[in-house]
Amino acid sequence: MTAAGTPDETTTVPLGPGPVDAAVETIHREMTAFARRARASAGRMHPQLSLVSYTLLGHLEERDGRRATDLAAHYALDKSTVSRQVSALQRAGLVERRVDPDDHRVQVLHLTGAGRHILGEVTESRRAAFRERLAGWPAEDLLRFAAYLERYNAWPGGAPGEEGDGAAPRDTYG
Repeated sequence: MTAAGTPDETTTVPLGPGPVDAAVETIHREMTAFARRARASAGRMHPQLSLVSYTLLGHLEERDGRRATDLAAHYALDKSTVSRQVSALQRAGLVERRVDPDDHRVQVLHLTGAGRHILGEVTESRRAAFRERLAGWPAEDLLRFAAYLERYNAWPGGAPGEEGDGAAPRDTYG
C-alpha cells in the first residue's frame, strides 16, 4: 500500500470475505453505472451513433478497415449483430464495403469521409466530456486510474475475441 492507503502495482490483495468482497461489489456497481452512462451519453453525442456504432467506427479507423467477420470475432458478437450494425452504418453513409485487393471474394469495411468526420466530432465531444469530469483530479490520480483500467482490461481470461480494446461494456464485467 502507498502512504495514501491505495494499492500500488506491487500490492496484491487476496480475494475473500470482508472488505475485499465489499470492494469487488463496489467496483462492479460503479463499472455498471459507468457502462450505463456511456450508453446513455452516446445518443447525446450524436443521434446516429450508438456506443456500439462508435466503437465499430473507431476500430475500423484504427485498423484501416476490417471484414465484418473480423469485427464479430474481435468483439465476441454474433455475426448477425455486427451485420445489423454495419448495415445501419452503411445506410447512414458512414461505412462502405470494398473488395479486398488480396482476395476478391472478400469485402472489407472502411470508413467513408462522412464516417471519419462524424467519428472525429464524437471523439472530440467524448474527450471534452471526460476532461470536464476529470478536471479536478491530480495528474497522479489520472495516471493511476488509467493504468488500473488498462490492467483490468488486459486480463487474458476475457471472452473469446475480447482484447480489452474498448468494446461495448457488458454489465457482468467478467
